[in-house]
Parts: sequence; C-alpha cells; structure tokens
Amino acid sequence: MPHPAIARDKAAVITGAASGIGKATAVRLAGFGMRVYMVDLPGPALQSALAEVAGQAAEPDHVVALPCDVSDEAEMRRAAQRVISVCTAPSILMNNAVTRTGGGVWNPWADWKKAVDVNLWGVINGVRCFVPAMISAGARAHVINVGSKQGITNPPGNTAYNVTKAAVKAYSEGLQHDLRNTPGCRVSAHLLIPGWTTTGDREHKPGAWLPDQVVDHMLTGLEADDFYILCPDDETTPEMDRKRILWAAGDITENRSPLSRWDPAYKAAFEAFEP
Repeated sequence: MPHPAIARDKAAVITGAASGIGKATAVRLAGFGMRVYMVDLPGPALQSALAEVAGQAAEPDHVVALPCDVSDEAEMRRAAQRVISVCTAPSILMNNAVTRTGGGVWNPWADWKKAVDVNLWGVINGVRCFVPAMISAGARAHVINVGSKQGITNPPGNTAYNVTKAAVKAYSEGLQHDLRNTPGCRVSAHLLIPGWTTTGDREHKPGAWLPDQVVDHMLTGLEADDFYILCPDDETTPEMDRKRILWAAGDITENRSPLSRWDPAYKAAFEAFEP
C-alpha cells in the first residue's frame, strides 16, 4: 500500500469519476480494497464507469456511484452525509471534476459561470462538505485538488479555464496552510498538476500520458508527502516545466507583457533561458 490513508476498507471520494484521471484513480483505489464513492453527473457515463470500476475492484460492493452536480452545495452535502453515515469520514478526497466550457475573455457569461461553478466551486464545495469530518476523525487523510499547468503559465486560448485553475492553486495553498495550523489535524492538502494527458474519448497521441501514469505519479507524490505533484509527460520534461514556470514569473519581474512568452519571436530566448 502506498500510504496508511490508502488501505482496505478506508473510503475515497472522487469527483469527476466517470472518466479520465478520476476513473483511473477509482480503479486503482478500489483495487486496494478501499470503499470508493464515484461522484459525477447522473447518466450513462457514470453507470458505465461504475460497472467498469466494480469489475476490477477487490471488493466490488464497495464501489458506489453518487450522482451529483459538484457545483451544487446542497447536492454535495447530501453526498457527504451518505458517505459519512457509512464510514465516518473518507481518508481520500479527490476534487477532480472539471469542465472545459469557458473560453476567452468575451465568451458568453453563461460559459464563464459554468467554468467557475464547476472548476472552482466544485473544489470548494468538496472541501467544505467533507473535510470537517475528515479532521474530526483524527486519522491520516489527504485532500487532492486537481489543478493544471495552465493555471500557472496561463497560455492564451481558454482564459476562463486558466482563471479557475489558477484559483484552485491559490485555494489549495491556503487550505494546506490552514490544515497544517489546525491543532490535532492529520489531514493534508495536495495539488495534483497533470501534464498532457489523454482523457475522455480523445485519441491517444504520442507524447501524452495515459491516466494510469498520472495516478502512478500521484501515488508516489502522496507517499513522499509532496504538496505540488507536478506531472511530466513524454513530451515535456520536469526541467522544461521548471523553465516555463520561471519564465512566466519573469513576466512580472521584468515588466513585460505576459503574451510575449507565447510569441514565436521569443522561442529562441526561452530555449536559451537558464533558470
């Protein structure tokens, strides 16, 4: 077992569990004998994922689907009550649910609202509905919030998504600070930052990681008690990530336009950049 919080009969709550990294995590934790609660929107995708995860679980009857809209605080509270009535508190909470709806600065208000409601409020609702019970349980436990490199380097193309993932980063940092300073608290927060990953129905392309590879990296990071679990992929090395993140920070210290780092004219300067 990779960590005491990941063990037979302990419980994990995973949002966005019907596909991608969420489903891969559900399969892995169910294989360890954990009780796995799969949170996602109601519908065929969730039911299909439930059957798949249960079919690979050490304890198939310990895999439960919780149809829920993570952006709805009342629905999340009902989901939390159902979990807590069975197992007191989960030892793993993975806030993974996400929408790519959003787009640029001038995209419709409804698209922006959906992005913020799911990508940010979904995380906040997960924490507020589940974590107080996790703290009270007094056992080692993890909150894993799924961020994005786009929330750090802010590439053009989907500003709403970048904004929400930058907010998840800031929220997770504040959460870990508060947990660390709560007397008797044995819950820790972690920010999972996937690289290029094939999820959903997308065609797998050379260079991308599969969700299982992200889960491997995540479990290694949890075992090491890392806060930032920054995933490479087969195209982007950890050193390249480091350069990109520091290059983005340099926009502020060098008082330059943030879009400059995406201008082809700056490619040679970036490649020569020494952090």
